[in-house]
Amino acid sequence: MNQPVIEVRGLVKRFGDFVSVDDVSFDVRPGEVFGLLGSNGAGKTTTIRMLCGLLRPSAGVGHILGIDIAREPERLKRSIGYMTQRFSLYDDLTIGQNLRFFGGVYGLRGAAFDARRSWAIDIAGLRGKEGLMTGSLPGGWKQRLALACALLHEPKVVFLDEPTGGVDPLSRRKFWQLIDSLAASGVALIVTTHYLDEAERCDRIALMHAGRIVAMGSVPELKEVFSGRAMLEVSCPRVLDAQALLERRPGIHEVSAFGTTLHVVVDDADHGRATIASTLAGAGFDPLEIERIVPSLEDVFIHCIEAEDERRDAS
Repeated sequence: MNQPVIEVRGLVKRFGDFVSVDDVSFDVRPGEVFGLLGSNGAGKTTTIRMLCGLLRPSAGVGHILGIDIAREPERLKRSIGYMTQRFSLYDDLTIGQNLRFFGGVYGLRGAAFDARRSWAIDIAGLRGKEGLMTGSLPGGWKQRLALACALLHEPKVVFLDEPTGGVDPLSRRKFWQLIDSLAASGVALIVTTHYLDEAERCDRIALMHAGRIVAMGSVPELKEVFSGRAMLEVSCPRVLDAQALLERRPGIHEVSAFGTTLHVVVDDADHGRATIASTLAGAGFDPLEIERIVPSLEDVFIHCIEAEDERRDAS
């Protein structure tokens, strides 16, 4: 159970001169929910498509369940579950017809198909609705149906590419309950998302930016980037002007705008609070509130992106 079922080393994908995925490496074990977190264009979907045998890597190697992703793409596709970023089922078929179609794709027949069809309807919460046209379903129902179709052949590895995009919060919660139950049964899942609250539910996260993994680990491990330092939340008028002023002060390591507040990283909370208060009050930024806060995953993400951009600019 401790042996990885997904092994990726130095994966690269180039489109002409553009490098979409750059030297990506990670492992995923059975029962693990591994999140790829990043903004649009970070390289998440391209990575997923290479791991599903849909794109050939430009360099690097990957093995899923022992299958080489570049050498055996057709065998790979039959062995995994894949739910695409956009709803990929047939709107002009009923729920039951979609299930029968995908069951046929995966080679399920007779009693084996009937058993998996019944299971899929139950996990999707669509019992009694098999005759409804798929195109008429709410977004959350469609997503659960798409997941059920991807799981018909009982894959041990499942890829979900932004599976909850465009669905309501309640449907997102139910969807993640399904993901948790799959992981509990030993299925390994890779989930791409740009929702930070979803990323928090993953066992481990890889933060992607400009095609590279800039940080990887559990949420507590990622937050260790601020170990030994304090984060202060500053509320004041003219936030962007205040940010520009504080960024020039010695002893202040990072200043990031979060809506109508600033998150400021300092060595010591008390000394940092005094420095911020005197700097901003002296420049007329009143009223002013400063409180110590626990860094969020969003703070980690912004920190890692800015550090990567600085590295690229320096190289």
